[in-house]
Amino acid sequence: MDKHDVIIIGGGLSGLRAAIEAKANGGEVAILSGTYPMRSHSVAAQGGINASLGNSDPSDSVEKHAFDTVKGSDYLADQDSVIELCKDAVTRVRELDTWGCPFSRYEDGRIAQRPFGGAEFPRTCYAADKTGHAITHTVYQQVLRLGITQLYEKVALRLAVDEAGVHGVVALDLKSGQLEGLQAKAVIIATGGAGRVYSRTTNAHQSTGYGIAMAYWAGVPMEDMEFIQFHPTTLLGSNILITEAARGEGGLLYNASGERFMKRYAPEKMELAPRDIVARAIWTEILEGRGFEGGYVNLDITHLGAKTIMDKLPQIQELALRMAGVDATKEPIPIQPGQHYTMGGIETDSVGCTRLPGLYAAGECACVSIHGANRLGGNSLLDCLVFGARAGSAATDYLRGKQYGGEAAIEKTLNEVDSLIKSLFKRGSEPGNVNHHHIRKELQTTMWDNVGIFRDEERLTEGLSRIRQLKEKFYSSSGVFGEHSVFNLDLVDAMMLTGMLDISLAITGGALIRQESRGSHYRVDYNKRDDQNWLKHTLALHTKEGPRFEYKPVQLGKWVVKEREY
Repeated sequence: MDKHDVIIIGGGLSGLRAAIEAKANGGEVAILSGTYPMRSHSVAAQGGINASLGNSDPSDSVEKHAFDTVKGSDYLADQDSVIELCKDAVTRVRELDTWGCPFSRYEDGRIAQRPFGGAEFPRTCYAADKTGHAITHTVYQQVLRLGITQLYEKVALRLAVDEAGVHGVVALDLKSGQLEGLQAKAVIIATGGAGRVYSRTTNAHQSTGYGIAMAYWAGVPMEDMEFIQFHPTTLLGSNILITEAARGEGGLLYNASGERFMKRYAPEKMELAPRDIVARAIWTEILEGRGFEGGYVNLDITHLGAKTIMDKLPQIQELALRMAGVDATKEPIPIQPGQHYTMGGIETDSVGCTRLPGLYAAGECACVSIHGANRLGGNSLLDCLVFGARAGSAATDYLRGKQYGGEAAIEKTLNEVDSLIKSLFKRGSEPGNVNHHHIRKELQTTMWDNVGIFRDEERLTEGLSRIRQLKEKFYSSSGVFGEHSVFNLDLVDAMMLTGMLDISLAITGGALIRQESRGSHYRVDYNKRDDQNWLKHTLALHTKEGPRFEYKPVQLGKWVVKEREY
């Protein structure tokens, strides 16, 4: 049985940064991932990373960054954790600079900063519109330099736990098709968000939220899962991300009448209002018949000029041309909102520690909470770096003096997973089998139609009932065709669906119970924020019958909760 001090599940930005810190802190570390880092969803981040460097405006500060983040969260973020995020931001961006990250720069060599939605100052550092790609490459180079063990094409399926805590991971080796038990003194989950539970999403195929589900099944609560971010601007048809940087550089939104409609929704910030407000505004225009036929509005960047577009937004030009046949230097880009980010996730403290001894989480799969009910653009890459580093450090501090253990827990988990896989193959060979991809598609459609940008009791109740039926159908009459596990991605997808179903129940159940509108969670039947009853975090705990919901207070601080205006 392979043994490692720390196993990090996930090869994206937060997992890579956690590995570097754990290695620097003396740990023997292994990164476990089904895909290689340059195929992680981290590389898809486009617009930038926030830090109060003051390069664009010297009056910016850590405190102002923190206030913008708290206000943007609709006051659901924990203010102490937000301050820690914004303090560490400057250190992490300077660190990237010393590692050679190819940031866009002013003529004097300083890192360039652009405006982003919901921010008082231009504090978003960027590398044209390929910032996630540039940062992930930079951090991965450090992983290679340090010689950190990399276990790729291995899919984590369950955590091995007992009353003492976590003892390792059970994974499927895609190359051999065999299940493996990997022993560890500490485990860090860094598997990203759950965007693929929705039909319209900017997220990659692997963004199923399965890492969140693994922690949930192991007894760690999911926190604030009802808060799902819908990005205002995704490309019509494919829902590929069209970065907020397009609006940060001066892009304008128009409806079918040629009207800059954001004046109705955010008269001061206009196109640079926070994402929840802009997404609702666009969707309202479409639903009320002011969009174009086909369900979209236009994002126009033509007035910026071809040189600016090719210097600062080259990927947007390429994506629009390749995926929609639109030359963004000459004509507007057709856009519509799509699911983009999971604000909720595995409940952790400000160093990534969960309730389960030895288990940590970082990045989009974790909920610290720093994003609250709505994340500001530019804070997600930052989240990965800041809390990836903190989790890596905390995990190696935890393991000092710890011995390997839990062999019985690993063996028990191996048997449970093996039994589940055998049942999937058995059901797949039976006549009348329901293809699990059809169940996944129905789930995704249900989530978009019933738990989308606008929500109400009737749609949420119907959605919850439908998801329960889909879960029952999956476990009773759906399976995997074939008999072999070697690179059987159909088997992997079926396993991922087990997590997607439980996560969807938590999102929908939490949204149904929360009778208010806050940030990305908008109830048309309760269209006001209710601080008296709902200024609190939702916790979903696993039971055989489905999620059990509890609540805990938001950690307030120096900023008084008040109405959010832009």
